[in-house]
Amino acid sequence: RFKPGADIADWAARLDGESLAPGHVRIPAGRRVVDLPGYDEGIWWVQDIAATIPARLLGDGSGKRALDLCAAPGGKTMQLASQQWSVGAVDMSEARMARLSENLARTGLAAEIHIADAADFIDGLLYDAVLLDAPCSATGIFRRHPDVLHRAGPRVIAEAAEQQARLIDHAAELVAPGGVLVYAVCSLEADEGEQIAKSFVAAHPGWRIDPVTADELPQGFSPDKVGRVRVRPGTLADKGGADGFFIARFRRV
Repeated sequence: RFKPGADIADWAARLDGESLAPGHVRIPAGRRVVDLPGYDEGIWWVQDIAATIPARLLGDGSGKRALDLCAAPGGKTMQLASQQWSVGAVDMSEARMARLSENLARTGLAAEIHIADAADFIDGLLYDAVLLDAPCSATGIFRRHPDVLHRAGPRVIAEAAEQQARLIDHAAELVAPGGVLVYAVCSLEADEGEQIAKSFVAAHPGWRIDPVTADELPQGFSPDKVGRVRVRPGTLADKGGADGFFIARFRRV
């Protein structure tokens, strides 16, 4: 994922890659990221194309505040900062947040760092947007890590869904009236995606689905009939695929 202003066609040629979406270049596997042009200079960072969608759905943030919950190692935090949001980043892992801070320093982007549990984080502010990329079974990354399918059994999925329900309930409390909440998981399981979204709206009458439209998404991706995004394993199969994801956007009314 590139910072704004980069000449994507030029960088695609320099990296022997292909642009699959605005600001994004996919490069061939087998190369050391840190040795590639532009990495040390902070012009780009590593992020799967599907993982860029949640922050894309928040658009330009000029003059507005966003909170990135469960933020480390920081791809979405950097996206939001590059989209001109004033960003707060929350994660409970000191080691992973140290990596996020290193990534921010390398790219020259800024965010306010909070080492805290996203399930009970409060800083006294209400945000124009909150992005929650919740911990999950991670079944969506099996194309890169096939072992996840062996360990993500029914109990793991059920426990993840319980945690996600708690996290999204708390995340909603941090959004200002009229603001937006984006919920995402790199899971293929409906219990962690569609069911969480459905239960959230049913339990929170002050919220509604804010439908995603096709023109907000990279080519090859599409919303479902109610405006949520389900990225399946076959997406972009001829281009190397994409991580499985579920993404829903809600608005506080």
